[in-house]
Parts: sequence; C-alpha cells; structure tokens
Amino acid sequence: EEAFQKALRMVDENVTGFDPNIKNVNEDELREPTDKRMFFLAAALKQGYTVEKLYDLTKIDIWFLGKFKNIIDYYKTLEATNSGTITSDILKKAKKIGFSDKQIAVAIKSTELAVRKLREEYHITPFVKQIDTVAAEWPASTNYLYLTYNGSTHDVQFPGDFVMVLGSGVYRIGSSVEFDWCAVGCLRELRNQGKKTIMVNYNPETVSTDYDMSDRLYFEEISFEVVMDIYNIEHPDGVILS
Repeated sequence: EEAFQKALRMVDENVTGFDPNIKNVNEDELREPTDKRMFFLAAALKQGYTVEKLYDLTKIDIWFLGKFKNIIDYYKTLEATNSGTITSDILKKAKKIGFSDKQIAVAIKSTELAVRKLREEYHITPFVKQIDTVAAEWPASTNYLYLTYNGSTHDVQFPGDFVMVLGSGVYRIGSSVEFDWCAVGCLRELRNQGKKTIMVNYNPETVSTDYDMSDRLYFEEISFEVVMDIYNIEHPDGVILS
C-alpha cells in the first residue's frame, strides 16, 4: 500500500495518492487499462464495489485489489475523524499504508503543516532503509536509500557534513535530461570541492540517479514533506535546488 501510494504521487505531483474523489464511477473506464483507471477504481471501492466485482471488470489480481481496498477503507476511517480526535495510532497506521501529510489533511479537514506538527508531537517519523538490489540473495550494502514508516531501525548512520541536491523528478514533455544535467553538474562540482553529496530524485533512467554520482541517493518523492523529513534526519550543511 505504501509503495503504491508513493508511486502515484511520483508520477503526478498534483495527485495526493490513491484518491477516491478524483473520478466518478464508470464501469467502461474500469474495463480499459488507462493511466486514469486507478482513480476510477478508487471511486468504485469507496462506493462499495466488492473486490470480486472489480476483478470481473478489471481482471487485476485479487491480491492487489485487496490492498487497494485497505487504502480506501482507511480513507473512510480518516474521514470519520477530525484534527481534534485523530490519535497517534490512527496517524501511525495512515503513514504505514502510504498516506501523505497532505492526503491526511484533506481527509480530516486540516492543513498539511498541522498534520506534520501533530506527527512530530507523536514522534511518528520515517526510517531510512537501503534498497536491496539483489533481492536478498546475499547481503547488499548500497547507497540507494528510501524512507518508510514500516520499519523500526535505520539502515545507515547519519554523520552529517553532506550537501543535499534536489533533482527534477519524472521526465515529461518539456522537462527531460537537460534539467537532470543541472543536478549532475552540481554534484560533480561539489565533489571537486571535496564535499559529500546527497541526491534526492526518483527517475531511474537519469544520470543523477547512477550509484556513483553521489555519496547517498534517496529514491524519494520531491515534496515538502519528504524533503523536510530527509533534512531533519541527515542535517545537511545546505540544500541546492537543481
């Protein structure tokens, strides 16, 4: 659930996650595999369509449909609470299944900053994990990192003394490799000056996300919430926007 909601936000920064309020239910749209089908699916789940009915319409594996249902069921739970009644446990579970602060804020009729402040008061913060590039065949030690709320310890130490560079995210028409090159040029110059670097980006096809371009690479959303979470964990000397 967490990975799926993060993926939706990474593809389109205007989306807060698996949102049931973007589209209205349309069975023809559910049958056609388009880029918008996920949001018709979210709307159908909120309206009470069963997993079996949705399997007949979409032919998406029932295991995945069950995970999608978990998200929408929890969305309803959040909508039944408000900023005054939300507990630490409710907030923690929401983060574990991939809800962003902004998404929670919309559901409980609050603001992103208020949710962030509440989360910090409850000490609900993400853990840094290494991406396992060999699918657990043998122990892997990489500088590919990501944040998750489904953890109990960090995989790495945080010595500080880094400079954080933000990439330009997903490629789309009008924003492509030339913008990534700004980040790469920045990383190279920082390295020439003897500085340790942290790259935050999430496009696996770019040069800036090559393992040898930076000392630490966070495959993460480029949003206020995530960048601030990384900043508060790593305490870099500065942040450069590319």
